[in-house]
Amino acid sequence: MANTLDPMDLKQIITLHIDGVSNRKIGELLDISRNTVNDYMKLFNASDYSFDALLQLDNPKLKELFTSHTTIDNHRFEQLMLYFDKVNQARNHPGFTFQYHYNEYRQEVKNPYSYTQFMEHYRRKYAKIKGSMKLEHEAGNEVYIDYTGKKLEITDRETGEIIPVEVFVAILPNSQYTYVEASFSQKREDMMTSMGNALSFFGGVPKAIVSDNLKSAVTRASKYEPEINRAFKDFARHYNCVINPTRSYAPQDKALVENAVRLAYQRIFYPLRNTTFFSLAELNKEIKGLLEPYNDLLFQRKQSSRKELFQSIERAYLKPLPETQYELKDYRRAKVQKIGYVYFSPDKSYYSVPYRYIGKSTIIHYTKSTVEVYYNHERIAFHKRNLALGIYNTNKDHLSSTHKAYSEWSPDYFKQKAAKHGTYVIDIIEQLMDASNYPETAYKRAMGIIQLHRIYGSQRLNDACQRAIYADTYSYKRISNILKNNQDKEPLPTTEPIKPHIPQHDNLRGASAYY
Repeated sequence: MANTLDPMDLKQIITLHIDGVSNRKIGELLDISRNTVNDYMKLFNASDYSFDALLQLDNPKLKELFTSHTTIDNHRFEQLMLYFDKVNQARNHPGFTFQYHYNEYRQEVKNPYSYTQFMEHYRRKYAKIKGSMKLEHEAGNEVYIDYTGKKLEITDRETGEIIPVEVFVAILPNSQYTYVEASFSQKREDMMTSMGNALSFFGGVPKAIVSDNLKSAVTRASKYEPEINRAFKDFARHYNCVINPTRSYAPQDKALVENAVRLAYQRIFYPLRNTTFFSLAELNKEIKGLLEPYNDLLFQRKQSSRKELFQSIERAYLKPLPETQYELKDYRRAKVQKIGYVYFSPDKSYYSVPYRYIGKSTIIHYTKSTVEVYYNHERIAFHKRNLALGIYNTNKDHLSSTHKAYSEWSPDYFKQKAAKHGTYVIDIIEQLMDASNYPETAYKRAMGIIQLHRIYGSQRLNDACQRAIYADTYSYKRISNILKNNQDKEPLPTTEPIKPHIPQHDNLRGASAYY
C-alpha cells in the first residue's frame, strides 16, 4: 500500500529546500523517491503559502493541504532489494544467469516485477558493483554520530563498584572536527543530550544528522525506509535539521565515524587507561581536555588541523543554534474524564482540557516543564507541569459555565449570594461556614438554602432564616420544612423573660439545702 508522507517529513523537505538543497539531494537525504519530492514541490509552489509560511503551519493544517502520497510500493520494492543480495552472492558461480534467478524470484513473491523492471532496478543499484566510490562531503551538510563498541568506566566512591559507561562520538565529515562525550547509556534521553551538547560544541547545526541504526534513533530499522523515533524527529525539528540513518549493509556510509571511533580509542581511551574517575563529570572534563589537542593535531597531507579546517571552511555553513535547548518529550495516552480532566500517570495528577472533548482519547506530550494535550494531532490544552502529586491543574477557560461557577465557590461567594435575599440569610450562611472545619463541606448546603428563594421568594426565605436562628438550627432541611409548613408566616414567640409565680421570700431555701 502506498504510504502518505507525514507532516514532519513534509517540513523536512521544505527545510532542505529553503537551505538550497536540490530535489534529488533531498530524496537521497530523506530516503524518499525523487519523483515524490518533485510532486510535493509542485504542490508547495502551487499553494497560496510561501515556504516559510508552510513551515509555520501546524501538522493538521499541513496534512489537510497536501494529501499526495508516494507511488512506490515499499514492501514490494524492499522484497526485490533483499532478493538482489542473494543474486550477488551467486554472481561468480559458473552457469549463472539472471533469467534463472528471475524465475526463482517470481515463485517466492506474490506480486513480482516484470523481467524488464527486475533488470532495470538491478542495473541502477549495482551500476558500479566492482568499484567502491569515495564519498565527497559538503561543508555543513551532515554530522555523523555513533557510539564506541568499547566502554570507559567510573568507580562508585562509596562501594568501589566499577560502572561501565557509553562513549558518544560525533564528527563533521568535511573537516573531520570531532566531539566525544561519555554518558550512562545509549537511551534516547542520554543520546539526545549528547547530540545537543555536540551541536553546542560545534556552535551550529548541519542540514542532516546521519546516525547508525541506533535503537534510540530508529524505531524500525530498514535497508530502504527506516522509521525514525518520534522524539528524535522532534529534536531535529527543534534544531531545524533532518535525520538520515545510514543504510544497512552499506559500510561506506559510516566509514568516517567508524574511523573517528578508532582514533578515539588511540587518542582518548588509551591515555585514560590508568586513571580512576569517581563521576561522569570528572570523566567528561578529562575527555574534553584530550579532545582539544586531538582536533588541533595536523593532518599529514593537508598541513592543517581539524579545528583549522572547521573554523576556516565548515563553520560558516552551519545553521545557527536555536535560542533554547531541546527538552525531551515523552508521550502518554489518556481519555478525557467526565469532569473534563485527563489523568497524567507520571505525576498521578490531572490536567484540564476543554469540556467539549469529554470522552475523547488524547495523547499527552510532556517535558520536564510542560504538559500538552493533543487530539487528532491538534493541541487542545497547554499547562505548565506541576510536579506535586495528585493535583488538579485547571485552566478556567476549559470549563463549562456550570463547572466555572462550581470552581469559583468560596465563603465570600456564598455571602455575596445571600446578601441579595436579606440579613437573616447572610447570618445563616455565616453560621454554616463558621460551624464547619472545612468550608467546602458546607458549600452544597449553603447553595441549597439560597436556591429556596426560587420557590418561595426572597422575603419568605429571609423570614424562615429568622425563625431558624431563633430555634438555633441551620440545616437546609429545617429551613425547607419551615417554608413548606408556612411557619415563616407565623409571628415569632415573645422574647420577654418569663416571671416566676412564687414570690421572693427570706425563708426560701435553695438547692444547696438538699443533699
